[in-house]
Amino acid sequence: MNTVVIMDRWAPARIFSVRVAAVAVALLVAAPAQPARAATWTPEKSHTNIGFSVRHLFTSVQGKFTEFNGSIEFDPADPLATVVKGSIVAASIDTGNEKRDKHLRSSDFFNVEKYPSLDFKSTGVTGVEGNRATLEGKLTIHGVTRPVQLDVTFLGEGKDPWGNRLAGFKATVTIDRKDFGLTWNETLETGGLLVGDEVEIRLDVEGALSE
Repeated sequence: MNTVVIMDRWAPARIFSVRVAAVAVALLVAAPAQPARAATWTPEKSHTNIGFSVRHLFTSVQGKFTEFNGSIEFDPADPLATVVKGSIVAASIDTGNEKRDKHLRSSDFFNVEKYPSLDFKSTGVTGVEGNRATLEGKLTIHGVTRPVQLDVTFLGEGKDPWGNRLAGFKATVTIDRKDFGLTWNETLETGGLLVGDEVEIRLDVEGALSE
C-alpha cells in the first residue's frame, strides 16, 4: 500500500513564527533590568515636624526642632535602595519655654556653639513589610556618632490641590542621650533623677518632589 503524505502549506510560516517568538523571549530574558527610578523628596518645613519627648520628674517634656534640611531618595518599587540624609540646626530647639531652651543650648546639653548641628545619614534598609521598613543609619549628636535604627512608614504620595507632588513619611526611634555625651542631670531628694535618659524621637515628614 502506498502512503500518501499531505504537506501543510502553512507549516513553514508557523515554524517561522514560533522561532521569532522564541528569539523575542530570549532577548527579553537576557536584557538588563531597567534601573529603579527613585524620586527625591525635600522636607517641607511648614508640614514637617521633628519632635522628641523625654521624661522630666514624673511626666515628660515635648519639644521639636524648627530648622532643618535633608533629602529622601525613594522608589516604592525598590525600597531597599532608599537613601536619606538630614541635618538639624541644634539651636532651633523649641520646648515652649525659653529659659529651658537656653539651658538645652548650653554646654550642659547640646553645646550649640561647638556642635551646631545634629546629622543623620542612612546606611541601609531592612525588614520591608508592605509600606513599613527599618531604616538603618548613623546619627551624630553633640559630636558623637552612633548607629541607629528607625521604624519608617511610607504614607503615600500624590498631588495637592495646586498640582504640587508630595509624599508622606513617618519615622520613630528611641535613643539613650548618654550614648551621645548628653549626661547632665540633677539628683532628686527621693534619690531619682530629674531628667530621663531615653529620648523618643518622631519625624512626620511631608516631602516635595525635587525636579
